[in-house]
Amino acid sequence: MKVGIVGAGMVGSAAGFALIQRGHAREIVFIDIDTARARAEAEDIAHAVPFAAPALVRHGDYADLDGADVVILSCGVSQKPGETRLALLERNAAVFRAVVGEVMAVCPGAILLVASNPVDIMGQVTARISGLPPGRVIGSGTILDTARFRWLIGRHLGISPRSVHAYVLGEHGDSEVLAWSNARAGSVALTDFAAQIGAALTADVRGRIDTGVRNAAYTIIEGKGATWYGIGGGLARIVGAIAGDEQAVLSVSTVEAEVLGVPDVALSLPRLVGRDGVSATLMPDLDRDETEGLRASAEILKTLVEKITI
Repeated sequence: MKVGIVGAGMVGSAAGFALIQRGHAREIVFIDIDTARARAEAEDIAHAVPFAAPALVRHGDYADLDGADVVILSCGVSQKPGETRLALLERNAAVFRAVVGEVMAVCPGAILLVASNPVDIMGQVTARISGLPPGRVIGSGTILDTARFRWLIGRHLGISPRSVHAYVLGEHGDSEVLAWSNARAGSVALTDFAAQIGAALTADVRGRIDTGVRNAAYTIIEGKGATWYGIGGGLARIVGAIAGDEQAVLSVSTVEAEVLGVPDVALSLPRLVGRDGVSATLMPDLDRDETEGLRASAEILKTLVEKITI
């Protein structure tokens, strides 16, 4: 599989490194307005190829995306001091208009994988600009939040997070919803599993896990300025599902015609991901509070995206 990465910053480079380590790409092309940075990241990652799967890793320009199966969009601008979120969104939308136009001119058949924040909004902007079907424009959404949720639950229960089946839904942001009501460990309801092994999920434990999921990015940013390894691994996981036509159930963000009465909105729900992108959306059974939280999250995202000039 050929993968393009537009934006050779820490997120884009972490995704490229994770792709090499997992063997999901036969070719990776880095593109960045800072060509020296793109060249440096490509060469640094290429030097890890002898320790991983065979692949060609290089930098280039948009023409080098010809034949790409997936293009990761990790580009964008940073927030200026005193700048409102809406003003930042407008500037990022302008960046994406130019970038997506260049990508579509070269590889109109590629799946676009959006990593730039706020990812749900930028995913919907990308879908509108590209004109692609919703399933072929995928935002990384809450794939990282879900991983954090599973990791924290697994740590509390003393089991592998891979044995935890739980999802974070809605916005990749403050309004996200941790779906406790349908979470499971193996084939057992999470609360039952916890009771059986003597690790009860008390209100205090749930509160700590909720805070850990919601504040993870803030904690990491305070310590080192940004997050990149976790989302790099998440992006590689999505590409792997596409490359292997897995039809894997992943919490990613795409535009949905309607979510709990809110029309035309992009947010994360469990979705089937394979060779053609997202092929189906799965609406989980939620309790009343979770349902209302998901509806509120959809309304927040809908309000924001409608304010952007696309």
